[in-house]
Amino acid sequence: MRQLRMGSDEQFAADTERYRRELLALCYRMVGSAHDAEDLVQETYLRAWRSYAGFEGRASIRSWLYKIATNVCLTALDSRQGRMLPSGLAGPYDGPDRPPLPAVPGEVSWLEPLPDSWIAPAADDPAAVVVARESVRLALIASLQLLPPRQRAVLILREVLAFPATDTAEILGTTTAAVKSALQRARSTLDEVEPDELLEPTDQRARALLDGYITAFERSDANLLEQVLRADATLEATPFRDWQSGKTRCIHLLEAHVFGPPGDWQFIPTTANAQPAAAVYHRGQASGIVVLTATTTGISRVVEFQNPTLVTTFGFPSGIEKREPTAHP
Repeated sequence: MRQLRMGSDEQFAADTERYRRELLALCYRMVGSAHDAEDLVQETYLRAWRSYAGFEGRASIRSWLYKIATNVCLTALDSRQGRMLPSGLAGPYDGPDRPPLPAVPGEVSWLEPLPDSWIAPAADDPAAVVVARESVRLALIASLQLLPPRQRAVLILREVLAFPATDTAEILGTTTAAVKSALQRARSTLDEVEPDELLEPTDQRARALLDGYITAFERSDANLLEQVLRADATLEATPFRDWQSGKTRCIHLLEAHVFGPPGDWQFIPTTANAQPAAAVYHRGQASGIVVLTATTTGISRVVEFQNPTLVTTFGFPSGIEKREPTAHP
């Protein structure tokens, strides 16, 4: 019996493990949290393992796993507050000069960034690479959280993962007519969320913008920052409710309330949500992750997630040796 169970476990792993990264991406799109997505994938595999002996191949292994994962997410979302960014709460702040105000602890569940390394598909599958990148952009994930959970699931399954309407209906336990209706409502709710000129994080221009942003911050140099931000740039940071719109207001906020002496801030470049990003340190201690929206005309959006635990989630140390800022060429 023990030998039979070991053989069954090995077959289960062989059949299912290849889908772990794409299931993690599905769960992240649904719940907007890397940590929650990890937990939901673990629950998906536990449920799949328990029912594996009864799987009779009426659907593909992939569809079967997606059905389990989607319903795990929907069950979790029944009891969870939707995750937001500051820009999803209200319009940009336009009042008198003051430091940004944080939300009351527990008042808002904040969206979290996703390390690209967690879901990177095989490099020999260009189509999968494109889908993986485009479907985890931060603005899209934030917009998805505004949809009711079942509409969110329909949109992801149909538009992102290209499941047929019949398969989507099977996964969700509904009818194809209901799927088509939910998809139409979801499409009408979502606006265009990304500019056409968005740069891939591997583009040298995107890396140059990230390097410029880092240098400006590490040197507390507003003039350098002005060179990389677009005129219509926005700036927001969790856990603060206030956010800024327009380069002038963004730079003023940073100069007046954030920069401090040169060298106080340090960054380690990375990528998140298929966008240029960096681990952020303040006086040598982990502060959070910043994600940039890089376009052909400059940085259009800066989102900083001020949560030190995210730095270690991305694989970086919780503290680094403080150093002098590098000179700008």
